[in-house]
Amino acid sequence: MKMLPTRLPGVVIIEPAVFGDDRGWFSESFNEPRFEAALRELGLPVPRRFVQDNHSCSRAGVLRGLHYQLPPHAQGKLVRVVKGAAFDVAVDIRRGSPNFGQWVGVELNAENRRQLWIPEGFAHGFLALEDDTHFLYKTTDTYAKDCERSIRWDDPDIGIAWPLPAAVAAPLVAPKDAAAPMLSQADLPPLA
Repeated sequence: MKMLPTRLPGVVIIEPAVFGDDRGWFSESFNEPRFEAALRELGLPVPRRFVQDNHSCSRAGVLRGLHYQLPPHAQGKLVRVVKGAAFDVAVDIRRGSPNFGQWVGVELNAENRRQLWIPEGFAHGFLALEDDTHFLYKTTDTYAKDCERSIRWDDPDIGIAWPLPAAVAAPLVAPKDAAAPMLSQADLPPLA
């Protein structure tokens, strides 16, 4: 496993080792001791244990996010795409952070097998770039409706450059995401 730091400290792209031959390929999608050792090597904190796995399927142009949960149920997320492709985004929403309001995006797809580690204190969202995109993620806390929050996906103060697929005029967004507040009005976590 290879970890690549992004311009947002704490958010890391993970490239798993893939072993292939004429039969196909094998990859270890998660190994807790290796994951923790790689984070420590980068000087990053080890997260709480993963307690929930989620799986979504989206058609091209579906945009989910920007989601997060407040303490005491804040979530770190380890995300990947196993079929299709998605543009995945993390936004630093920790008040007082020197990177507050900044974002990083990376394409995750079935071919590159990349993963993205998004620690607590970051909002998360993704745009499906292909039909039948299967998105999997592990979380460090369970879903808690009372702690669930979101920020508008098109907040101009954040300025995410969503790469809409050519055949899509506008992203398909859930009503609750369309009604989410802007970053300046959102209920945000403090810098830990």
